[in-house]
Amino acid sequence: MVRLGANRYGKAEVRVVHVGHGQAAGGGDAVWDWNVSTSLSGDLDATHLTGDNAHVLPTDTQKNTVYALARKLGGIEPEAFALELAARYTGTQPAITRARVAIEEFAWTPVSGTGRSFARSGEYTRLVTVHDDRDLGRTVVGGIGDLTLLNTTGSQFWGFPRDEYTTLEDAYDRMLATVVSARWRFRSADADTDWAEAFSTARSALIDAFATTDSYSLQQTLYAMGAAVLAAVPELCEVRLALPNKHHFIVDLSPFGLDNPNEVYYAADRPYGLIEGTVLADESPDAGIAWS
Repeated sequence: MVRLGANRYGKAEVRVVHVGHGQAAGGGDAVWDWNVSTSLSGDLDATHLTGDNAHVLPTDTQKNTVYALARKLGGIEPEAFALELAARYTGTQPAITRARVAIEEFAWTPVSGTGRSFARSGEYTRLVTVHDDRDLGRTVVGGIGDLTLLNTTGSQFWGFPRDEYTTLEDAYDRMLATVVSARWRFRSADADTDWAEAFSTARSALIDAFATTDSYSLQQTLYAMGAAVLAAVPELCEVRLALPNKHHFIVDLSPFGLDNPNEVYYAADRPYGLIEGTVLADESPDAGIAWS
């Protein structure tokens, strides 16, 4: 015997760029550049078991809804957009009991003095995921990806266990580099939340904690970064981080008669250590709905 398990369907990576003419400070244009993915769950057994599509809102309709709401809602924060989009699906489709909306936002920096010209900023990607469930309520998760950080000194790693396969030497002053992926959960989906301020403050807290932590392990740095975000943004209750350790190895220049006082490195792209962890605020409310 077999039976149908959990399932969902939707439209992945709807690319939408919205231009707000005259909406930037100083009267210039503003740009919102998003990658929007939607997925829906609910009473969908029939389409899997018999091919009956009576409850299946087309993924093409989901795509069109993204574009239409971009026009109707105007230039708003991605969290607010995702909440409106998810609520539309659970509110207008009786068979759909849960909607997930994920948004990647790509930053553009205005070219000074033009009001219409922008340069793509590759410093990071802003991340948003909203779940709207009729029974469990709504959750809002913000975050950041592709945030590359590096400390030239101030990192150590020693005192670890050794066995017959251990070749790593103790490190008392090493370079530390990572590409941060961080997700943070808001305590509520309150529409009055200043989403932009929360993101900006959380991003600054991450960077400051990385820069100022004298680290004995990347795990210690992860915890410091998560704790700093929770302290800086009281609207948050949980932070999940993934920090790949992007190894930089000192190049042996002795065959060329040269010393190397921690100045010349080889940057390896793989393999890399991957450190992941969650930092919780006191009395953190249960998420109810999974983040993914």
